[in-house]
Formats: sequence, C-alpha cells, structure tokens
Amino acid sequence: MIRPATIVLVCLAFPSAAPAADSPSQPADFDGRTTGVRIEAASRLNSGKWTVSLRAQRRTAVGEQALLSRGRPGEQMTLKLVGERLVLQARAGGKVATVEAPAWPLKQWAHVAAVLDGQAIRLYVDGKQVAQAPAKGSAPGTDDALYVGCARPAAAVFDGLIDDVRYHRTALSAEQAARLATGADPLPTARVLHLQGEALRKLIERFAPAAVEPEYPTSADGTLPKADGFRGVWYANQASGDEYRFKYSGGLATYPQQHLPIAVYVPSVNRTFFVYGGRYRDRNELLHMVSYFDHATGLLARPRVLLDKHTSDAHDNPVLSLDDKGHLYIFSNSHGTGRPSYVHRSREPYGIDAFDCIWKTNFSYGQPWWMGERGFVFLHTLYSRGRALHVAASPDGRTWSEPRLLSRFGEGHYQVSWPCGPRLGTVLNYHPPGHDGPGLNWRTNLYYLQTADGGTTWTNVSGQGLNIPLKDKANPALAIEYESKGRLVYLKDLAYDRDGRPVILYLTSKGYESGPANDPRTLTLAHWTGQTWDVSEIAPADNNYDFASLYVEADGTWRVIGALDPGPQAWNTGGEMAMWTSTDAGRTWKKRQLTSHSKWNHHYPRRPLNAHPGFYALWADGHARETSGSNLYFATRDGQVYVMPGKMDGESAKPQLVTPQDEGRQP
Repeated sequence: MIRPATIVLVCLAFPSAAPAADSPSQPADFDGRTTGVRIEAASRLNSGKWTVSLRAQRRTAVGEQALLSRGRPGEQMTLKLVGERLVLQARAGGKVATVEAPAWPLKQWAHVAAVLDGQAIRLYVDGKQVAQAPAKGSAPGTDDALYVGCARPAAAVFDGLIDDVRYHRTALSAEQAARLATGADPLPTARVLHLQGEALRKLIERFAPAAVEPEYPTSADGTLPKADGFRGVWYANQASGDEYRFKYSGGLATYPQQHLPIAVYVPSVNRTFFVYGGRYRDRNELLHMVSYFDHATGLLARPRVLLDKHTSDAHDNPVLSLDDKGHLYIFSNSHGTGRPSYVHRSREPYGIDAFDCIWKTNFSYGQPWWMGERGFVFLHTLYSRGRALHVAASPDGRTWSEPRLLSRFGEGHYQVSWPCGPRLGTVLNYHPPGHDGPGLNWRTNLYYLQTADGGTTWTNVSGQGLNIPLKDKANPALAIEYESKGRLVYLKDLAYDRDGRPVILYLTSKGYESGPANDPRTLTLAHWTGQTWDVSEIAPADNNYDFASLYVEADGTWRVIGALDPGPQAWNTGGEMAMWTSTDAGRTWKKRQLTSHSKWNHHYPRRPLNAHPGFYALWADGHARETSGSNLYFATRDGQVYVMPGKMDGESAKPQLVTPQDEGRQP
C-alpha cells in the first residue's frame, strides 16, 4: 500500500475571485453524475515532471468532484474538489504527496494549475501559487487513461463547466504558470495535450452509473469472490493521432505474449486451468481472474476474482503455473516499477476457491515454469536502464533466489520461452539505442538460448556455453540478424519439433506504426535443423501485434492458430481467426477460417501448456479503435470456436458454439 507523504499546507495569499481571463463561450458541461472525458493510451503524457491546468466553473460543493485524474484515484495524480477545498494528490519517488487550498467561489471561473517539479507539488489558482508540499522524485510512467471531469467512469464526477485543458511534460515555473492563466502558451514545445471548446465537448461520454459491485482487494488471503461472468479488459497503447488511433489496442485479456503460461491442462483432473485480465461490470479496471474448463462435463467454472490491480494496463495481466502437488500459483505482473507485483498460491491442490499471497515484490513479463525436481525457474523482466531480463529459482514457490541478470544490451529485450523436457529455451529480440524515439519501437534481431540445469548455465542452440549475462548484440546466441536489413522483429511463440529442436514463430515489419505504410508484415517461422536456421513465411498480417500460437504435434502436424486475417478494424491489432496446418515441417500450409463477419477484432489466441484438443487456444475480442466490451473465447483443435458466457447465475455454465456463419454476432 502506498503511504501518503506528510501534508504541508502553505496558506499563501489567495487570489481574488475574479477570473484571470474571459469566461469561455462554449465550455464542456459535466453533470455531476455520469459524464466524463476519457483519454486512452495516455503514455505520451509520461514524464518525471509535469504541469496540468484547466479553467473551471463549479456549480455545487457537494462531495468529491474530480477535475483531472490519472491512475487509481489518489495514487497517481488527482486534482479534485472536496467540498470547499481544492486538493491535489500526486505520486513522486514512490510516495503520494497531498496538498490543498480553499476552493474558489461557486459559479465563477477560475484557472487552476498543478505542478510536480521533482522537489514539490504546487497549486496555482488564477496564476498565483496557493499551496505547496514536498514531493521528491519523479512521477512514475503509466499507460493509464487520463480522465477529465471525473475520477473514473461515473465516479467523483464534476458538477460544472471545464475548458482549456492542458498537459505539459515538464514543470512550469511560477512565471510561466502566471502566463498560462492569462491564456498564453508559455512553453508550447512541452505541451502534449490541449483540449478546449468543441474539441473537448466532442470527447464527453455518458458513463453508466456504477453498478452495485464490491471493490475487490489488491491481494488475496482466503476465499476469493466470484464474478458473474467472463469479461475481458480493454487496453490501448501509444495514441497515433491518425485513423488507426493507437499503436495497438483492443480486448487484451490474454495479452501479451511475454506472459507465459496463462493456461495449463492437467491430465490427472482433466481440467484446463486459466487466468486472464478481467474487469468490473461497468468500468474498465483490471481484475485478475482464474477459472477452469472441465473436459469431462464440458462446463466452465464460474470465474474467481483474485485481485484488483488498480489500473487498466493489460501489461499487468496474470500468469499461471502449477507445482507437482497441484497447487496453482498466480503471478501478478506490473508494467514497470509503478505498481507492486504478487505471487498467490491456492490453498487446495487443483482448487480455485481460496488463495494466499506468498510474495509481494516487483516484476514484469513473468514466465514461471515448473521444471520437476528443480522446482520453479522464473524468467522475468526488471526495469533497470531499459528492460533487463532476469532469472530466479525456487524449490517450493515460497523461497526464491535473488534475480540473476540474464541479458541486457541496447535498451533491453522482450522474450518468449517454453520448456522441452528438462530443458528451458527462450527467444529474445533487442531494442537498439540511438534511434529517434524509444528503443522498444525498433526491436530487432532474433536470439535463442537454453538451460538444462534450472537457469544456472546457458548455451546457444548448438550447445556452446554462453557467458551470462549477455552484454553485446554480437554474441553466440544470435540466431538471425535483422537490424542491418531494417526489419523489426515481433516475437510470437516458441515450440520444439519431434527431435527437440526449437521452432520460433515471429513477425517482421518495417515500422512500428499501425497502417499499410509499414507493410509487408509477415508471420515467419525459423526452424533449427541441427545445422542452420531454416526460415520460411507462413502468412501476411496487417498489424505488428497480430498474434498467433504455434503447435508442433506428436503426429508430425504443425499448426498455427492466429488472429491475422483483416477484421472489422483493418490494420489495427487482431482480426478474424484462422488456422494453418502443415504436414511437411512448415514448408507448405493449408488455411481454414475460424471466424468471419465479426463485429470486433479478435486478439491474442494463446496456447495452453500441455494443450488438450478440447481447449486448444484462448483469446478475447474487442473494438480495436475505441473502448468497448470484450468477450472470452476458446477453440478446439478441430477448429470449433466457443464463446464464454458473459453472465452466469450458477457455479458453472456451458460455453456457446460460434461458427463463421454467425455474421455480426458478438454476445
């Protein structure tokens, strides 16, 4: 739990009640009940220092009324009115500082600005500082939405008028804040958001009033509450300002591919257990969910709510592992260092009713694998000068070794891993430094390394020992070089042929932005023959974040299940579902359509560990250009698609069969 810093209130001379500039002629009107503005994919606002400002006229002084809010109310940044007080809460250096001052009179306009400068938070009204408090450190990065006129949908809604909303990715000086209050633009190079008049009014949404649903805790110790159906979280990343709106977006309950595994089939109980990123009934806030499919009865268990992650960021989605006694372990990831991560263990073997929190820490992109007698091998990322890959181990899930650096060069890596008997392999790309923009958008190259002793020693694909950590892009783990060709590499999946040789699934592209300008995007296969990497192409894609899973089956069939075909939101993440099969080790492929005429794009079909033919891929759907609902699906190996019930009354329910002929059907 974040502990607020000590409040220091400085009662400076309060400005006169007269507005600093003429009242706006056509401001946005907020009704105090259901209206609000939500700005998704707000990562462009991220900065260690910031300034937010707006003009507002308040009608009432009843309860809490948020002017601006980002993240969980009171935990990232919230500028609000509480009765006759103006309150700013802002997180810096891991703590939340709070400052407050008297509010301006009702039915009068005021210009309000809030500043975080690395040393303090400051409040300005009509260009004059009215309060400050110590706040040392930087603001955390987050992909959480920015809300205007409410704290979140239908919560702490402002009752009054708002205009001239601005966000600067720096701390304005007192002189600049004073100029800002006059309507001037003192530092346009740092201003990344400016909404006023008609542009602001067009963004107003009328959110449904909050349903009577309990607030779930941030971690579990005991019996889990039950949800009333399967609902997935919606998420967007990096607004693009064009018709495609985002770098990637949609119903991302099973995102990302760096979270492994999220589903596990257990033969002894004939169940596929799975976790996913869920949400509340009436607001898009990430809940960690757990359920299972019973293959004997054909029923889905009513999902349980493990915790509320206090974000809508799907990078915080959970992963799942089981030990040799059948206990479920749910690893709750965090996107960077701004939120805690958790590990929970089920009280009963193969049970989802009760869990205990056994570890609170911080990690990202977790990949916990139970490796038999060696216990857990936990591949994960720690944010330190980029995305640094680490490995930790535990014999029992309770006591863990210190994370050991596995690889960090350039600005870091993404990875996908998978076990093959006693061996664990992982595939990396890397983020080159020195480009115009974040290195992660220029991911490239393909590296493969493996361990057979629980992460102590590592080799490349041919068995050559590696010096860990990897520190340079030219190292013996390099499988295929793409950087000099100007091709980006988006990892998808890793499997092994019947001889235990790795088969890597990935996508190549020439740029990170959505849209046809960066075509061709190609789903590609790299198969280690024992002597060389045999590279072949499977199918085109229309977005870098189109995803597919790879299956190498005992009878020699290679299978790919993916959301690559153009969907209703073309060139955005996901699309229609299809299945490709090969009987000649990936040289030729036959395609079968699984969905068509969908209302929303399908996203991230994921492969369970030990996948059962009756529950072979798990995914979600959602509108890829605007916030929407999201349904959960699974497919069988023979291509039947089922949707999970969005509403459940009993303890279990049958999934509903969906066919490509269900035109426009979205439950």
